[in-house]
Amino acid sequence: MPVDLKADCIADSAGGLTFDLNVPQDTGTSWSAALVLRLRAADPGTVATTADDEVRLPLGPNGPGRLRAVLPSTVALAEGRWHAYADLGDGADPRRLLPGVNDLRSLVDRRPLAGIGRLGVRIPYATKLGNLALRSWLRGPHAEAGDILVAPEGITVIGRLYGASPATGAQAEARPRHPGRAPVVAVPLAEEGPLFRFTLPYGELVAHWRHGSEPWDLWLRPAEGAPPVRIARLLDDVPEKEQVFSYPTRPVPAPGGELRIGPYYTLDNDLAVRVTGPNEPDQAPVRP
Repeated sequence: MPVDLKADCIADSAGGLTFDLNVPQDTGTSWSAALVLRLRAADPGTVATTADDEVRLPLGPNGPGRLRAVLPSTVALAEGRWHAYADLGDGADPRRLLPGVNDLRSLVDRRPLAGIGRLGVRIPYATKLGNLALRSWLRGPHAEAGDILVAPEGITVIGRLYGASPATGAQAEARPRHPGRAPVVAVPLAEEGPLFRFTLPYGELVAHWRHGSEPWDLWLRPAEGAPPVRIARLLDDVPEKEQVFSYPTRPVPAPGGELRIGPYYTLDNDLAVRVTGPNEPDQAPVRP
């Protein structure tokens, strides 16, 4: 019976990952041995559908009972969830890896260079079935959410912009998740270098509420006419913010009864705002 293979992961501040596999000491290695990453959305089981859905990293000895593979920050991974496999070059099918010890200290409060053109983020995690996977983001520019304050006058967001500089006409935008239901709500952006701040008042969100639990996605437009940038929180070691970062909701009077409004992170760690009706649970789940 094959021995389970575990991989310890070490992250560096540039966005690279090192994988150290624990294997039986008599395990032979082949020149073709590789750590294989497969994009989950295109992974029906064992075969990737296109070359872009699979990344192979050379796997070589790193001491007795250890094999190592390196994912440099310069290797781009498409956004999504990637399953990790070990192909030992022995002719057998690649085997799913189990998570070992993760050293992600360098990801905590990570501060890339402000002028970086494209930001790559990879965070290893254990799936619900206990296998090793990576959550990957690839964005440029990127608006990183920081402190969030739910106050009587509105929701204030403080963050940092990477890959662009706020200029004339910079604004934050709340966009209804369902097209055509309401117009985009824009508010001015206050900036100090790469830092930004804005306050989203509750009034227009209340005015456009119709029923149920309605989500609004938050974007940042660095300048008038510039493409919008999704606001998200990516620069730490938490792969799924929805389960960790929780914010209060604010009761807001409305013609049909009291609504509750509050910020939350989606499954993709993007920042959004939820408007919940009077007859809905306070924290009704809203998926991205």
